[in-house]
Amino acid sequence: MLAAHAGRAYLRYSFTKGTEQEVGFLSGVLDLGGGERILDVGCGPGRHSLALRARGFDVVGLDISAAFLRAGGRGRWVRGDARTLPFPTSSFDAVICLCQGGFGLLGGHGEPAALGEMARVLRPGGCLALSAFSAYFAVRYLDEGDTFDADAGVNHERATVRDPAGTEAAFDLWTTCFTPRELRLMAIGAGLEARDLWSVTPGSYAARPPDLEHPEWLLVAKKSH
Repeated sequence: MLAAHAGRAYLRYSFTKGTEQEVGFLSGVLDLGGGERILDVGCGPGRHSLALRARGFDVVGLDISAAFLRAGGRGRWVRGDARTLPFPTSSFDAVICLCQGGFGLLGGHGEPAALGEMARVLRPGGCLALSAFSAYFAVRYLDEGDTFDADAGVNHERATVRDPAGTEAAFDLWTTCFTPRELRLMAIGAGLEARDLWSVTPGSYAARPPDLEHPEWLLVAKKSH
């Protein structure tokens, strides 16, 4: 698996270098004051979990990959599937799911279940921050060798990944891509109020209206009941 091969080398990739900017922005838009209990779904090696923990939050990171969780070092890690979260209902003040982890890599089928589970474990009044890849961007800037399934909304690429020793290996990656309307409808279906939806780039989270020039959407949704 990719995670077992990459390990901590995952954190060398440029898209992981904006953690502090992302966490700072999210702390504001999620109305976090300090001490809240946060679930990081699809946490990978835990870069957002650890950054939030350093800011005084009670963070639990969940990922399906044991290799990624081991790479995270000291933290509160739980191995599990985003589609069947092993936590009680309404047990978190906020939920984050970023960088396609636990949501955008489900192949176009399991995303509603995962979003429903995130909503379930969120307390009433709590907020979710979810990033997802833009279907508009994927099609407009389709890389040579990539294929986009217009029916499923899934982009397929063959990626070369290095391990901590620098050894390269090739992996097939299927990334589910979305439109703003689709994400808002999915949020409503999960019992959430879609509060904001912005165009973002890793390391450059900002309140930008949806456009065609940024690779990801950032959805902020609130659980009313």
